[in-house]
Amino acid sequence: MTDRLASILARKRREIARRHAHRGLYDPRGARAPGVDASPLRRADGALPRVIAEVKFKSPSAGPIRAWRPGEGRRVARAYEAAGASAVSVLCDREGFGGGVLELRRVAAAIGLPVLFKEFVLDEAQVDLAAAAGARMVLLLVRALDADALARLVARCHARGLLPVVEAADEAEVEAALRTDAEVVGINARDLRTFEVDPARARRAIERVPPDRVAVYMSGVSHRDDLLALAGTRCDAVLVGTSLMRAPDPGARLAALLGRAALPGRDG
Repeated sequence: MTDRLASILARKRREIARRHAHRGLYDPRGARAPGVDASPLRRADGALPRVIAEVKFKSPSAGPIRAWRPGEGRRVARAYEAAGASAVSVLCDREGFGGGVLELRRVAAAIGLPVLFKEFVLDEAQVDLAAAAGARMVLLLVRALDADALARLVARCHARGLLPVVEAADEAEVEAALRTDAEVVGINARDLRTFEVDPARARRAIERVPPDRVAVYMSGVSHRDDLLALAGTRCDAVLVGTSLMRAPDPGARLAALLGRAALPGRDG
């Protein structure tokens, strides 16, 4: 079986090496974000989980999702903000997901919501770049990092005024995430080695996140029924991307997911 994540990480290491080689042309090491706490992602008592709405144009598993055109990321992000998103995630991996740091910079400048730098982060230089580009949160994968590297990158996020979001895929990885001082723990229902989605595994794992942390459920949420089902779990927030980006109007789709508008069919 092909390990898709291993292939992505090998490519990412080559990209990081090139970035270091050209760092003299653009050095963001002094950049510091204004800071953000986790409260925008914490679910209020009796409420539905909050939504982190994602900007991505393709993925290795789904292929093309939405056609890119100039300004599209900004337009979608503004629609998400108007529809009630609590934060916006921007894919910053170009080859696999059709994103980039410039896309994040444009989105961050266009909206008032916190923006998540969603990348395969292996190096402190990527954290520095996220701060310089206007991100307020940075995704860190337990599966991609050993314990020392994970702790170091969490600390780098804090030093740059960024909120680390530590992503786990199973109960053992949740324990690794909880050994850091990251306030936000994400549970990805998609196994990044195979890209298969296992909601049952993810729901078991999310229950291991204690109430003093913010628990984010990632992948596999497409309909309001999915959000309502997660309201009965430990989930504070959900990250939703593909189903929104495939919709003719991503903002209207998000509003329907949140119960603020109706769409024909299952979400009506």
